[in-house]
Amino acid sequence: MTLPAHAGLDAIVSDPAGAVIGLDYDGTLSPIVPDPAAARVHPGVPGVLAALAPLVRAVVIVTGRPPRTALALGEVSGGPSLADVPGLVILGHYGLERWEDGRLTAPPPPPGLDLVRARLPELTAGLDGVWIEDKDRAVAVHTRRCADPVGALEALRGPVAALAGEAGLTVEPGRMVLELRPAGMDKGRALSAFLAERGARSVMFVGDDLGDLAAFGAVETAGIPGVRVCSGSAEVTALAERADVVVDGPDGVVALLGDLVARMGKPSATRRA
Repeated sequence: MTLPAHAGLDAIVSDPAGAVIGLDYDGTLSPIVPDPAAARVHPGVPGVLAALAPLVRAVVIVTGRPPRTALALGEVSGGPSLADVPGLVILGHYGLERWEDGRLTAPPPPPGLDLVRARLPELTAGLDGVWIEDKDRAVAVHTRRCADPVGALEALRGPVAALAGEAGLTVEPGRMVLELRPAGMDKGRALSAFLAERGARSVMFVGDDLGDLAAFGAVETAGIPGVRVCSGSAEVTALAERADVVVDGPDGVVALLGDLVARMGKPSATRRA
């Protein structure tokens, strides 16, 4: 693809050494599939990130997934994996966990999750196709496998919100999923802290779902040139409405990142110090 005209993209291309490239995982680096455990990374992602990472200040994946899950799903048969991307940082559980240089740092799981694990099967018992995903520091309820996934999701919103309140957790809605997780951190806070840590001079964030709106907000308030990219889908329109650039799912994300690499490879692009 050809990069659109945008001041944030121009800043990234002209000074890649100051750029932080932030990326969601599901729906952005991997396609949305009925079984989240099968959401393998797009086969073009590890290679394009490996080419991009040495040119920029940092590449960071900000995801609701545990970092080790993203790494396991980030393996491509016969090719590079996410773990091979030089300098990659993964901020998992919306920033509560951090993977970098092969090391994982994380706080202890919140005690309210034990109540959630005990009660969620009761709340979902009458809804065929509902799947409960235990993420260790969060628990997600998926309705994509249901005969009426939207109806099942709406039926669960109230009971899940009540349970989250009782457990001292917050609910993160997404594409046919309600996730109960600790409060106090979101993708926006995680991205903002990372930008400050790295001394970023420009930023791009690519996402696809409602949880990525907070990261878009961090781009907007960072005080540096930025660009918000939506990995488009028919399921979520709120992100596209706030995006500077909309691409066609993970295929479009790979094409956009590849074009960035090509543009940065020109002699006028500044390499990382």
